[in-house]
Amino acid sequence: MGNHSTPPRPSDPQSPRWLVWPLMVGLMVFALFSLQFPTDPSVPRVVTYSEIKDLIRQGQVTEATLEANAVVAVLRSSAEDGAERVRAITPQQADPDLLPLLEQRGVIITAEEPASPSILLSFLPWILILAFYLWISRRMMGGGVSGGLPGGIGKFLGGRSSKPTKPERKITFADVAGQDAAKREVSELVEFLRDPERFKKVGATVPHGVLLMGPPGTGKTLLARALAGEADVPFFSTSGSEFIEVFVGVGAGRVRKMFEEARKQAPAIIFIDELDSIGRTRGTGLGGGHDEREQTLNQILAELDGFTAREAVVVLAATNRPDVLDPALLRPGRFDRHVTLSLPDKIARRAILDVHVKGLPLRHNADLDQVAAGTPGFSGADLKNLLNEAAITAARRSASDITPADLDEARDKVIMGTVRTLAIQPDEKHRLAVHEAGHTAAAYYSPGADPLYKVTIIPRGHSLGSTHMLPENERHTLPEAYLQVQLTTYLAGRAAEKLLLGSVSSGADDDIRRATALARSMVARWGMDPEIGPVDLRESEDHPFLGQQIAQPRTFADQTAARVDQAVMDLLHAAEKQATQLIEQHREQVMLLVARLEDEEALDLDDIRSCLEPNEIIRPFVKMRKGSKTLDLDQSK
Repeated sequence: MGNHSTPPRPSDPQSPRWLVWPLMVGLMVFALFSLQFPTDPSVPRVVTYSEIKDLIRQGQVTEATLEANAVVAVLRSSAEDGAERVRAITPQQADPDLLPLLEQRGVIITAEEPASPSILLSFLPWILILAFYLWISRRMMGGGVSGGLPGGIGKFLGGRSSKPTKPERKITFADVAGQDAAKREVSELVEFLRDPERFKKVGATVPHGVLLMGPPGTGKTLLARALAGEADVPFFSTSGSEFIEVFVGVGAGRVRKMFEEARKQAPAIIFIDELDSIGRTRGTGLGGGHDEREQTLNQILAELDGFTAREAVVVLAATNRPDVLDPALLRPGRFDRHVTLSLPDKIARRAILDVHVKGLPLRHNADLDQVAAGTPGFSGADLKNLLNEAAITAARRSASDITPADLDEARDKVIMGTVRTLAIQPDEKHRLAVHEAGHTAAAYYSPGADPLYKVTIIPRGHSLGSTHMLPENERHTLPEAYLQVQLTTYLAGRAAEKLLLGSVSSGADDDIRRATALARSMVARWGMDPEIGPVDLRESEDHPFLGQQIAQPRTFADQTAARVDQAVMDLLHAAEKQATQLIEQHREQVMLLVARLEDEEALDLDDIRSCLEPNEIIRPFVKMRKGSKTLDLDQSK
């Protein structure tokens, strides 16, 4: 391929035109210094005023030139190259002895008229300021004019280009997996954008504003791009934060510019991501109702109202905080259609994995159904990241395909973090094995618990060990019996430490926190305490999409709060007692699991079953260490 050079732009630092203004400024500075410091080789030597008077008294001076604030004297000399000249600054007050002294010594006196200031020198500072201003303006303009304004200012006011974005490949609904309900909600907009005249003939008005709501990573932006791809119309994509600037009115100008361009190219789609950054309830910002964010929101509301039935422009917006949006955005005529994208269930996760594995060298025995079952709560973005981590793991091994072990490692990495290299002492490792064996035994022996998947004492992220359970089916309601089993499983690690080691440790911190939160929900939210009954006594509200707790003021008495606390403690104590009984009842099997877990550090379901099943044939005789002693399993009771 040949080299093709492009003409330099005015804003290019390598362009010759770019050097014009700096060169002019340099020439002006040089001229100023030339005026201040003459380059004449016959410049007189500077002496003090006392020295020049002594030279006059000694008869060494033949000529003297009196200037406004100096005297220049020519000295007697026999040299052929000319007489030496000296110069001295005169005092601020005139010396009455100087002129008589010169006349007495017969010195030829010459007086010079004060020089008038140079016009160039007088205007040079202003010229420099003007040149600097023009240079800065030139840089902002970028060498052109846009929208009636200099290019740089136009770019500032307009933000990013208001031209429709073109994806590298056409995205359709086939690329959006696991969100069938959301796709049905927006599919009718495709027909409207493809043939708006058909709807106009019968007077039908399709919603111009559609709000996509859901947790992060569920595919809101992807769905908007798929809608544009299905309808094959221009797609204007922006983010709410791009409208916000320091200067009031800039964001509103950008909104007008984008909507005007979309109207020109209708039918078209405008997509505003992170709408909550500019669409929050008005009246809460600084500057009253005139701050930049509220001005931008007002302009968006005005543009939505300005749509007519003849304009085939659909505005889509995405947010995961619909609770903070201004009510004016949600009224009919604006974002009046709300589409919720929820976290995918097991079947949807499998469909998403099928989309993302296209083009990946997946080994034939890789079970995507198992991956889908083992990733509850994962969004589409999480599943894509899991497959990418598996591919990275395979590439690190210089393998040609992705194995089930790579998928399993990627799942653990996404959920718990990267494996940490820690110098764990034998006593601490033994305690970790006891703790995780307690969780595993409680989950294995408790009816109704989720099936076990694996247990490990390999440190990952902030965790030193973990027990994995995979629910067979997605649960939309949680029965009380199932929740009590969850409490027992949470506290079984602490119960195992207390029973088998005689003490507890800080390793149960997260278990206690989760168990307490679950027990409080059972009492204060779901009415599962027979004495308190079905009363809403919660002190915080779960965010529907972010999974965060939002505090709210207490609306009940302190005595009621004390009863809730007591009921929570009763549930936790009962769960810990149940866990202790399970471990005591199967102590031999639990200690066998501890020994094997210390030896192998990670066990799958088959390994767990071989330890916990009451079958003497498959359980070999082992010894395990308890504290500093080595005990036989049969003697450890």
